[in-house]
Order: sequence, then structure tokens, then C-alpha cells
Amino acid sequence: MSEMKCAVVCVDDDPYILQMLGFQLSKIMDQSQTLIEYFTDPNQALENIDLLIDERIDVIFVMVDYQMPKMTGAELIRKLKLKHKYLKCIMLSGQANRSSVDSLKSENLLEEFIEKPWDEDKLFDTIRPLITSRT
Repeated sequence: MSEMKCAVVCVDDDPYILQMLGFQLSKIMDQSQTLIEYFTDPNQALENIDLLIDERIDVIFVMVDYQMPKMTGAELIRKLKLKHKYLKCIMLSGQANRSSVDSLKSENLLEEFIEKPWDEDKLFDTIRPLITSRT
């Protein structure tokens, strides 16, 4: 891990969604410089993000699903922001609670909400500025 300068973390309880995200992110990210991590368990993602930051790896953004068994994406984002307020968070979901998403946005905890099924171009338009500003 110490060779990598940057990381992106994706959290979704559906492995197929993570596989699709991996395929799409690999199209626009330099994987020799950026580690892309995938988690189906939000608690493991929290632990890993702490480790990445401890290793001085710049977490460019965290992409989370809303509806997950162990905690919602909103809860995950709130926990992340308590410890790492500068992290950029994107929610990718087809079952999000609208009031929860609006609350996250109004509190400046969420960069963008993208509805599933998502359009690859919209995904790229959302993350490209985050990538180019950090790499």
C-alpha cells in the first residue's frame, strides 16, 4: 500500500455493483497511482479508511450505497465525517431515503447523489473533478 499515493473506497452490499463500479472506475483512473478498494461491509470500510489515512494515502472520495444491512449509507457518511471531515462522499443508490439525502447535502456531508441504475457519463462527470484535483 505504501507505493500508492491515492485511494478511492466503494461500499455497497451488492458485489455485482462493486464489480461494475470497478470496471467503470478503471476506465478513468490511473491504477498505478490510485488504489481502488471495495467493501460489502461498511464497518470494514470504516476500519480500512482509517488505515489508509494512517498510511498517509490520500482518500480521493468514498462512494456508498444507501441501503445496506449493517448500517445505512447516511450513517456511514456521518461516521466518516466525524473523524475525517475533509473526505468527499458520493452516494450511489436506488433506494435512498430522500429526506436523509437532503439532510446530508444541506449539512455539506455529501458531494453528490447518483441514482441507480446510473449513467456512466454522469458518474464520470461527478468523479472526474475530484480525481483531477487530487492527483
